Amino acid sequence: MNAFDTAPLFRTAIGFDRLTRLLDTARAAADAPSYPPYNIEKTGEDSYVLTMAVAGFAPEDLEITAQDNVLLVSGKAAQAEEAQRRYLHRGIAGRAFERRFVLADHIQVEGADLANGLLHVSLKREVPEALKPRRIPIAAQPRPVLQAPLAA
Repeated sequence: MNAFDTAPLFRTAIGFDRLTRLLDTARAAADAPSYPPYNIEKTGEDSYVLTMAVAGFAPEDLEITAQDNVLLVSGKAAQAEEAQRRYLHRGIAGRAFERRFVLADHIQVEGADLANGLLHVSLKREVPEALKPRRIPIAAQPRPVLQAPLAA
C-alpha cells in the first residue's frame, strides 16, 4: 500500500489527528490475518450488521466488546473437547481470533446473535438530540412606529 502524507492536512486543519490514526489502522488491517471471514452490510439509513463466520464456536467461546469507537470480537475454542479428538483431516479452523473494527462516532451495538455458525452483530447510528441540527424559530415582533416630532 502506498504511504499517504497527512502533513499538508495538518497545516490548515485542527483536530484531525483521529483521521491519521484511522489511516494507520486501515494500513495495518491490510496486513492482518483474514480469519475469520466477515461481511459488513448496511441494512438501513443508520443501521448495519456485521456477520462473521465462526463455525465451531459456541456463544460462551465468543466475546464482543465496544469501547472508545472500537468494536472487538474475539473467540477462543474450547480446548478440553479438542484434546480427545483425533482428526484424519482438519479443514475447519477453530483457532483463537481477535478482530477489531473502528466505529464511526455515535455507532452503538444493539445486540448480537449466533445462528448456523454465523455471528451477527447489529449496529446503529444514534446521534444524540443535542448534536442533531435544529431549526431556530424566528419571533415576529411588531416594528415600533416612528412618530413625527411634535411641532412647537
